[in-house]
Amino acid sequence: MALPKPVERLWDELQSVRAEVLREAEGLSERQADWKPSEREWSVGEIIDHLTLAEINTGKLTSKLLKEAPAGVVFPADLTEFAPVPGGPLGPAEAPQVVWPGHGKSIDELITAMKATRVRSRQSVERLATCDPQTLTFKHFRLGEMDLGQWWRLQASHDLSHLEQLPQVKAAPGFPEQ
Repeated sequence: MALPKPVERLWDELQSVRAEVLREAEGLSERQADWKPSEREWSVGEIIDHLTLAEINTGKLTSKLLKEAPAGVVFPADLTEFAPVPGGPLGPAEAPQVVWPGHGKSIDELITAMKATRVRSRQSVERLATCDPQTLTFKHFRLGEMDLGQWWRLQASHDLSHLEQLPQVKAAPGFPEQ
C-alpha cells in the first residue's frame, strides 16, 4: 500500500530505529540478555520486552480509536507532517504497569515477539493512513492529550531513547563476556 508522505516518513523512522535496536540485541547469550547493571536498571531483555509491550499497546490504541472514528474521515491531503510529541524529549520515567517488562524471558523469544509485533504494527500504520489522525486523540499518562500520529511518533522516539540505553547496559562494568 502506498502511504501518504508523513506516514511513510514515520514508518521509515520506526523501521530504522527498530533495526538498530535489533542489532544491539541479536547474538547476545541468555546470560548477557538477563544481566542488569543494578537492581534498579533494566537488562537488555527487559528493554526489548518493554519496547514490544509499548508497541503492542500503541497498536491496540490505534484499533480502539479507529473503531470510534466517524465514517468517511480520510487522511487529509494537506497534512505534511504529524504534530510533535508534546513536552519535548522524554527523560527517564517510571513505566506504566501495562508496559512493565518481565525478567528472564528467552532473548530469542523476545526478538521473535518484537519482529512479529512490527509486522502487526505495519497493519496499524496502514490503517493510520486511511483516517485523519488529528481527530483521534487519547490522553497519555504523562504527556497529556495526543492524536494518533503523535502516539506513533512517540513510539519511534521511545525506541530511540531505549536504543541509547542498550549500549550503556552492554558497556557497564560486569557485563558478561558470553
